[in-house]
Amino acid sequence: MQANGAGQDRDSELSCRNGAPNGESSSAGLAHSNGLSVTNNGTTVSNNNGVSAQPAANNSNSTAEANSAVKKKKRLSQSEEDIIRLIGQHLHDLGLNQTVDLLMQESGCRLEHPSATKFRNHVMEGEWDKAESDLNELKALMHSPSAIVVSGKPGTHCSVICVGTGRMKFLLLQQKYLEYLEDGKVLEALQVLRAELTPLKYNTERIHILSGYLMCSHAEDLRAKAEWEGKGTASRTKLLDKLQTYLPPSVMLPPRRLQTLLKQAVELQRERCLYHNTKLDSGLDSVSLLLDHACSRKQFPCYTQQILTEHCNEVWFCKFSNDGTKLATGSKDTTVIVWHVDTETQQLKLMKTLEGHAYGVSYLAWSPDDVYLIACGPDDCSELWLWNVQTGELRTKMSQSHEDSLTSVAWNPDGKRFVTGGQRGQFYQCDLDGNLLDSWEGVRVQCLWCLSDGRTVLASDTHQRIRGYNFEDLTDRNIVQEDHPIMSFTVSKNGRLALLNVATQGVHLWDLQDRVLVRKYQGVTQGFYTIHSCFGGHNEDFIASGSEDHKVYIWHRRSELPIAELTGHTRTVNCVSWNPVLPGLLASASDDGTVRIWGPAPFLDVQDAEGLNGMDMKASMSSCQYMTSKHLSQWYLFNYLSATVFIRLLNSLHISRVRIHSFLLHLKIINSRDISSYRFIK
Repeated sequence: MQANGAGQDRDSELSCRNGAPNGESSSAGLAHSNGLSVTNNGTTVSNNNGVSAQPAANNSNSTAEANSAVKKKKRLSQSEEDIIRLIGQHLHDLGLNQTVDLLMQESGCRLEHPSATKFRNHVMEGEWDKAESDLNELKALMHSPSAIVVSGKPGTHCSVICVGTGRMKFLLLQQKYLEYLEDGKVLEALQVLRAELTPLKYNTERIHILSGYLMCSHAEDLRAKAEWEGKGTASRTKLLDKLQTYLPPSVMLPPRRLQTLLKQAVELQRERCLYHNTKLDSGLDSVSLLLDHACSRKQFPCYTQQILTEHCNEVWFCKFSNDGTKLATGSKDTTVIVWHVDTETQQLKLMKTLEGHAYGVSYLAWSPDDVYLIACGPDDCSELWLWNVQTGELRTKMSQSHEDSLTSVAWNPDGKRFVTGGQRGQFYQCDLDGNLLDSWEGVRVQCLWCLSDGRTVLASDTHQRIRGYNFEDLTDRNIVQEDHPIMSFTVSKNGRLALLNVATQGVHLWDLQDRVLVRKYQGVTQGFYTIHSCFGGHNEDFIASGSEDHKVYIWHRRSELPIAELTGHTRTVNCVSWNPVLPGLLASASDDGTVRIWGPAPFLDVQDAEGLNGMDMKASMSSCQYMTSKHLSQWYLFNYLSATVFIRLLNSLHISRVRIHSFLLHLKIINSRDISSYRFIK
């Protein structure tokens, strides 16, 4: 490893000291920090108490073992050196300094450059003058010499360095200044500000802010205004982390480098996991580093949890509310049913039935606050109905003309306006009372969506395209162009991606910002029926769609092939909706007159539970948060868990205390009088 600006001598100084050039071990003895030493002839062993032991003259085994100390050492590769240094840094952070000394001496590696060690110590001890002096030694080892301010005459190369950022010295002096202020040494702090910080001519705006801290009346006020941890180990460690970014890793490793690499590895495994559908703690304590991350398909919403049969005809649409607590379903039977979602048991119960839609209900849209629900009908319907879901009262029944066709609707993000339209050329913007605010002539609307900017409305039309319309300045532009009719589309939460159901083609994913087709998903059967797909799961990593072959298809967003095909419906699946709050809950509406609720497997098979260690069990139990008490009872019995282990695993999944109590009472693990004795329930 050759550092920037360093010569041959420095290169050899930074390299791993693993023996003589010919590969043989050095004749010098190995001295360890714990006082243990071994002479190079392998015959004398001494320790700190001064006692030496001589091996027996006839003990050939002892001689052979001693002679092994002078055998050729294996030269370490660059990657092996890096690994040793990473392990050494981690052990040092844990306070195992003697172990680090032994590791470095036995491997012949150096954890960091001596100048870096000296600099670290001076920073942590608050010896700022010495730390500034150390910068000159580190200058030649840095990525960019201009990061340090040095003196020089104008017109020389050194003056170019003077014009550099001066970031490291500025950070040191800033810490020095703040510590003086906290100690009440206002004059010393003022001297640092005037004579040291200001002449750097770096970040003048920040210097003005620092000067304002002179008015702080006490240390607490200073820490609050400066958003600073205060004098001590915490702020100095944070300072050192910033300073280390200017030094190459051959000189000083980036802070907590091993943990950073492990977190990146875990995150990559999660991204590649086809069924990962939960938000886990970003820390390493929540995962096992001994096994690769892998989610089971049984933790994924592939299993029927409920079949809702209250509709008496084809169910054309279903949609979860924005807060995930309600599901609205619309049917050819002219009713809208609103279901309540129990977020604990994840069971649905009928909440309200909204009646009177003469043409049937083919589309539904929740207001942003979930107070209102708009229902639209099929092509020959000229009305839309705006319901107050909380009261069950009809607020507005809007119809501009009997010749209209109002088949689609979308809410403005402000919740005070909505747009609606149909294939007969109607495109309106209205208020909550159905008053017409604006209209756009001649647009045959198939589907609508309002973007989060509050101005742009996306509309698919009969020209196989999606255009963006601005009602404020009356401008429009083409965004998506397909070769076949767009039957429906939906947009991701961030407004970047659009998911299209295209006649005879299937499901397409478009990037609205770059206006490019990202992916075509395979498997689904899509003719000229209107089928609605959706984004869903944790971080909207998944895509689901109905199909004319009676199935529900699920894809990982990055994979063209389906990861699940859900069977159970007996006719075309018209619509799917993924719960936006509960990533393990999916609903599908079908022409068979039913709505199916999909969730994880209710329990593990016996063979799945065999051989699971603690971390595996914890991973498999992530499905428990979606189980009913009945299913959880089966899971508990199949896995042969003790009550204590069972409760602790539930705690680790952050399941609420109330629900844990409900589980325990249902399973008859405890009775109501014993609950208080389980004090480890969080």
